[in-house]
Amino acid sequence: MNESFSAFVRVLTAVLWGPHVLLLILLAGVWFTLRGRFMQVTKLPGMTRGALCGTQRCGGFSAFQSLTASLAGSLGTGNILGVAAAILVGGAGAVVWMWIAAFFGMMTVYAEGVLAAKFGTKNAPGAIGYVQKAFGRHGAKIYAAGCVLSALGMGTMAQTGAASSVLVPMGVPRVLAGVVFAGLLLLCVRGGLPKAVRVTEKLVPFMAGLFLALCAAVLLLRGSHIPGAVRNMLKGAFSLKAGAGGVCGMILAMREGISRGVFTNEAGLGSGTFATFRTENKTPEQIGTLGALQVFIDTILLCTITALCMLVSPVRDFSPEAALSVFSLVLGRFGELSAGVCVALFAFASVLAWSCYGMDALLYLLPKKGAAEKRIYMAFSALSCFLGCMSPFLGVLNVCDAFNGLMALLNVPALLVLTPQVFAKQIAQKPKKV
Repeated sequence: MNESFSAFVRVLTAVLWGPHVLLLILLAGVWFTLRGRFMQVTKLPGMTRGALCGTQRCGGFSAFQSLTASLAGSLGTGNILGVAAAILVGGAGAVVWMWIAAFFGMMTVYAEGVLAAKFGTKNAPGAIGYVQKAFGRHGAKIYAAGCVLSALGMGTMAQTGAASSVLVPMGVPRVLAGVVFAGLLLLCVRGGLPKAVRVTEKLVPFMAGLFLALCAAVLLLRGSHIPGAVRNMLKGAFSLKAGAGGVCGMILAMREGISRGVFTNEAGLGSGTFATFRTENKTPEQIGTLGALQVFIDTILLCTITALCMLVSPVRDFSPEAALSVFSLVLGRFGELSAGVCVALFAFASVLAWSCYGMDALLYLLPKKGAAEKRIYMAFSALSCFLGCMSPFLGVLNVCDAFNGLMALLNVPALLVLTPQVFAKQIAQKPKKV
């Protein structure tokens, strides 16, 4: 029975998250980069200040709240364990392909933010709004169903499963981790995303700052190894000198880097738009800029720093269970415990944000949108937290890839169909209430 289920998962993942889907996401980023004339280099840095300034709001979110909420969804365990998994499978060169995926993904997420601001509504939030515009209500329902599954899978089970895989060696039982994650989720998600952002706007800066401080300490102590790590990344990504084996290694690095890059920054999925489209007093272009900034911080900044820490350390086992040994071998027990806290916080922030995304998507699917339906979904989310802690991380990750593909296969074509709307000139209008 287990072998049959595993075979089914492999087939489903190959169909929904095979190389064709990864290529589609990457090409969409290239397309929007060309249409935007490399805006992520020429314009977006200058637009960032305007997108972030101002904190007043009238029922929606401030720009900072939207940014931290979208970062909470993407700054999950993928920034630590996902990077380790990419290096484990694809070698050091996978990191370079994560950069490439993120560079083009910035424009994909920019397009998602612009279209969500234009077409997202209270009843069709975030990406659901523009998928509905492109493919009608039936297409939007398929996308929303994929979002619900991804929220329960990648956003919940994969995150808590990853966290428990590193907490168990530190003496935290899986059952205890599952109960704590589930309890905290039920406490914080009751008010939906508006309540969750009050948590993420404080949690995200704290956990990111703590993690950056740990990484800075590792890189300072192992600074002499940084040039060699960079050479290994570039060599592994593009070297063909080893003949057929080198070509296969490059392809594997490319596939794993792009796959894990999307897993961590979510470009092509449209998930972050559930938070950013609610931003008050910002133009669609500024909301799109917030999305691009989220990808830059998530992958190009934090994932790069994580990868460098791993590659300069004495560690050569990058399995999820051994990922924190990077910090323990360099910084001792304090480094391991602090990194474990970071993993737990990253996981919880992602669980919190994705549970709210999934709730919004489920309410779109249901004819009745009362308190009972919300409580049922909250119970399923809490159960997913617990089950994730009891499941093997890599096995859950493979199932989550399939759920991601279901979202991407509706989201990316919708972006391409609505490309003219992404770069259309805007007429001044009153801020939209959402």
